Amino acid sequence: MTRVDTEKRIALLGVPVEVGASQRGTLMGPAALRTAGLGSLLENLGFTIEDHGDISALDLVPADDIPPQNARHYREIQSWIRVVSARAYALAGSGAIPVFLGGDHSLSMGSINGVARHWHERGRELFVLWLDAHADYNTPATTMSGHMHGMVAGFLCGEPGLDRLLGDEPRASIKPSQLDLFGTRSIDPLEKELVRERDVAVADMRQIDEFGVGVLIRRVIDKIKARDGVLHVSFDVDFLDPAVAPGVGTLVPGGATYREAHLVMELLHDSGLVRSVDIVELNPFLDERGRTARVATELVGSLFGQQITDRPTPTNAIVMP
Repeated sequence: MTRVDTEKRIALLGVPVEVGASQRGTLMGPAALRTAGLGSLLENLGFTIEDHGDISALDLVPADDIPPQNARHYREIQSWIRVVSARAYALAGSGAIPVFLGGDHSLSMGSINGVARHWHERGRELFVLWLDAHADYNTPATTMSGHMHGMVAGFLCGEPGLDRLLGDEPRASIKPSQLDLFGTRSIDPLEKELVRERDVAVADMRQIDEFGVGVLIRRVIDKIKARDGVLHVSFDVDFLDPAVAPGVGTLVPGGATYREAHLVMELLHDSGLVRSVDIVELNPFLDERGRTARVATELVGSLFGQQITDRPTPTNAIVMP
């Protein structure tokens, strides 16, 4: 397989959706990431950047199905997701690496669906690494809040309750075995039961404390390589500890440190598996002078090959003394 650092085109697409979250402000996320220099950083790493701008509310088309109960702002999110899925499918098919700039995490119901559809048609399994404080595996039947950014992973794995969300846009679900929750430290009671029943892989912060991110991320990488899969990284900035990234609407103490997060990204880059990325839940209204946007930009830089020193071989090929 072609390594990610030899793919020289990255397609940026802003998705300024905010109604899936509990607090407004994530619609400013794409602009904050651009202002923090994401495009120029990736260009300096040797990529050609194709910035497709932001999806506009004018692009959204209303649907006419009956909204499910206990799914807040369903109709508006549905309009976003249908457009995002179609755009994601087209971008994945263009040969570029799509990077979706959020926006709240509800956008991933569209971005990952479109990318998964592309890879399904090519006979490849798409795996999803969910870097997030939350499992986001709720359904309308299990959620305590009704916020749809907490239902994304469940929807992507084919859970019922949002069956008409995509309308005529093809639904390309992944299997629960293709999802890895990483950095989890907040999960609702019924959601926890569902995750356990589906046998979804979870590396929570207890496991990270015990084994370290290096061991756990290599397990994910090895699983994907064994099945000749490709990887989508869905990076919610609340994966990070609030001391590192305060600009999020759902602060959960005890998250990944700055160095843990960079190691995750560096190992993912070395794997050569990454074919698409979400950066979600950045809320500049809650940030401290752009701090979280800069940290997120630096981490994406590591994901695409930024190094302190140029290593000639991946770390897992180096024999340590």
